[in-house]
Amino acid sequence: MRVSGSTVLVTGATGGIGQAIARALAGRGAEVVLTGRKVAELERLAAEVGGRAVAADLAEPGAAGRLVAEAGAVDVLVANAALPASGALVDFTAEQVKRALAVNLEAPIALTHELVPSMLTARRGHVVLIGSLAGKVASAHASLYNATKFGLRGFALGLREDLRGSGVGVSIVQPGFVRDAGMFADTGAKPPAGMRTVSPEEVAAAVVKAIEEDRGELTVAPPELRVASVLGGAFPAFSSGLQRRLSNDELMKRMGTANRGKR
Repeated sequence: MRVSGSTVLVTGATGGIGQAIARALAGRGAEVVLTGRKVAELERLAAEVGGRAVAADLAEPGAAGRLVAEAGAVDVLVANAALPASGALVDFTAEQVKRALAVNLEAPIALTHELVPSMLTARRGHVVLIGSLAGKVASAHASLYNATKFGLRGFALGLREDLRGSGVGVSIVQPGFVRDAGMFADTGAKPPAGMRTVSPEEVAAAVVKAIEEDRGELTVAPPELRVASVLGGAFPAFSSGLQRRLSNDELMKRMGTANRGKR
């Protein structure tokens, strides 16, 4: 479907990747409704791209329904909001586990559930879920984050089959290591040896492509990481050994420590 002339709801819009997505969609002629928790940043971005700001904390009970009511009619959902749920499971409190599941998995499903009926009536619409290669390959010190992203991928691919032929598309966009913005970049860590990064703008371009070309699954990563994700998904034991040899376990441990205060 065409992005131009569509109303797009973007969650997690104040993060660096969310900002890149908002700018890309507005640049294609979309009317963007932006949501996040940081009100001042949200309003600045909305003013920049000519969109509308709606503050929301998706960890709160009932937040998805309230957001949809305030956002109004929406043609496209881009569910980008996520918490950095990396780290050993035993280091999380019960409340932190609940928040990670609520924001990373339950909220995208709830928003989709709220918005799809009107899309089906119009026989036009699209849902883009921002996943991660952590939804294809499991890593040490990321079991909770893996759970949310594996779940999101399964939901996206299953729902896409449910809606086939309805005029409503569903996509999962899965970045690898993103530089300059996002959970990985915020830690200041470097990717494992031989693995390169992608930019927030590349992720945003994939979102636009997913909508306009109705692509079911898009991986945003350099070729070497794409290959590693395919092998990792097919051969988990091989992937685990390879990650240990590349010191990925230590990287994930550092990321969990660095993001501890954002859970």
